[in-house]
Amino acid sequence: MNSLAYRRRLLGAASVAVAIVFLDRVTKIWAEERLPGDPITVINGLLSFEFAENTGASFGMLRGAGPFLGLAAMVAVVVVALALKSVVRRFEVVALGLIAGGAVGNLVDRFIRGEGLLDGSVVDWIRLPNFPNFNVADSAITIGAVVLVAVALFSRE
Repeated sequence: MNSLAYRRRLLGAASVAVAIVFLDRVTKIWAEERLPGDPITVINGLLSFEFAENTGASFGMLRGAGPFLGLAAMVAVVVVALALKSVVRRFEVVALGLIAGGAVGNLVDRFIRGEGLLDGSVVDWIRLPNFPNFNVADSAITIGAVVLVAVALFSRE
């Protein structure tokens, strides 16, 4: 494997991840300061911004499992770094950066918002009907995963 090519992919994915972590952090700070007790309706019946805290994973699963989920996020970042050794397409690099950035974004919340190590709650603030609140980090992980699945399904190699 070409180490220069790997370093370029790593730098590309890290750049995307840093941008996601920054955007996620800024929006969560805004949500925490602006939204508690005063949600904002953006599109009536379709989209609102509403503050929520989540000690588990999506859809209310694994409540209180912050340390486990924090460890899983760290493992995800290592897996992304290893996966970058074998990807060839630029959008795969971006997708892996989205996943890493989302994992780190939620990991930051678990680290800074709890009393113990990784037991903090994650700030969720985007609300759609019949769907749990989510955030920028969650969106990045989902988009990155969808892109990787699409590549796997529709790749012609």
